[in-house]
Amino acid sequence: MTELSYLSATELSSVGTPTLWAVTIAGVLALLVLDFLVTRKPHEVSLKEALGWSAFYIALPLAFGAWVWGRYGSEQGVQYLTGYLVEKSLSVDNLFVFMLLLAAFAVPAVLAQRVLLYGIAGALVLRAIFIALGAAALQSLDFAFLLFALILIATAVKLLRDAVTGHEQEVDIDKMRSVRLLRRVMPVVDGYHGPKMTIQRDGRRALTPFALVVVAVLATDVVFAVDSVPAVYGITEDPYLVFATNAFALLGLRALYFVLHAALSRLVHLSYGLAAILAFIGLKLGLHWAHGIWPGVPQIPTLASLGVIIGVLVIVTLTSLRATRDRASGERQVVAERR
Repeated sequence: MTELSYLSATELSSVGTPTLWAVTIAGVLALLVLDFLVTRKPHEVSLKEALGWSAFYIALPLAFGAWVWGRYGSEQGVQYLTGYLVEKSLSVDNLFVFMLLLAAFAVPAVLAQRVLLYGIAGALVLRAIFIALGAAALQSLDFAFLLFALILIATAVKLLRDAVTGHEQEVDIDKMRSVRLLRRVMPVVDGYHGPKMTIQRDGRRALTPFALVVVAVLATDVVFAVDSVPAVYGITEDPYLVFATNAFALLGLRALYFVLHAALSRLVHLSYGLAAILAFIGLKLGLHWAHGIWPGVPQIPTLASLGVIIGVLVIVTLTSLRATRDRASGERQVVAERR
């Protein structure tokens, strides 16, 4: 065995037994079906409804984390909780892009949650594929951790550049390749027809704007999966915990969107924080790869990673709220005048 083949000679350890995998996947599918049943009749989501579902989808993964901690020990428990926090943070960035897409496509409020649900379902499928590919890469490629580190650092640089230039707040639907391709393949009608993706128009099948926005959301899911999966693999090498953190972070997005809709516009420094977190995890992965070759290279403990991630999120949240306090005061004044 050569010095550089230390990864290929080991199997990824996992707490996921076939039974646990089956139960978890069945539970995720059941929750997804429940969400589709809840949204089968288009309606505007009240804050009370959104808060109730958000509380449920936060309590559920935390309870699961407590079970992992008690069943498998503190190391796996910390890995799960840290991975979940990273994925939840990245999912807020997903929500911000979803918000821009819904606004760009002028999606009616009653259809917003159904669009989000299609996006979540697509994201779950894509994450499962990327998680499997990531696990295969870690088992067969000597430089997989280094590759993941480079992906995260490149993503961090892009996030930082977009934040500085303001491009992260731009969505031009006419320039989206997925939308342009659909418009070439089929005609598109102007108005929404509920949650229908196609309708019969002048004797031929035509797409609705609802279909375009769903495809646009699914296209963004691919981009998010590219950095999300390597990020959580930087926290834990257990494919089961990687899947669980991704699934729990995504399932609550529909309700969380309506809770954070107003607050999302105030998180102006979120991209800076996510760039810092991804760069930090990239550094952690790079050191882990180097440690396998040169044992003297230090590694970053998962507990320290948790502290750094929480610290970064707290700082960017506080600085964002401070930077936008004048905007918040203006919005409250407008609401008061309308009353």
